[in-house]
Amino acid sequence: MSWRRNLPIVQPRGSIKSLTLDGEVTLIGSANMDRRSFELNYENNILFHDRALTGTVRERQQEYIARSHRVTKEAVAAWPMSRRLWNNLIATLGPVL
Repeated sequence: MSWRRNLPIVQPRGSIKSLTLDGEVTLIGSANMDRRSFELNYENNILFHDRALTGTVRERQQEYIARSHRVTKEAVAAWPMSRRLWNNLIATLGPVL
């Protein structure tokens, strides 16, 4: 089974660190989803197993998505070389910053 799907990618306004799963589980916290946040930085997340809370958080996530900027393959392909180089530089330096 292929897990590739044509899911939209959105760029939210601000830093949103929440995850909802199966309408029952919510993860909220300060950690990014990377090794640095989990192994080096002092980050915290909290996991809830609560259908009502997850529903409320999911509604808020949908509001964030509605206000977000959609990122398309065409838009990324049209980025100038300067932006591509900057993004690659930041991606390379990110783990050591």
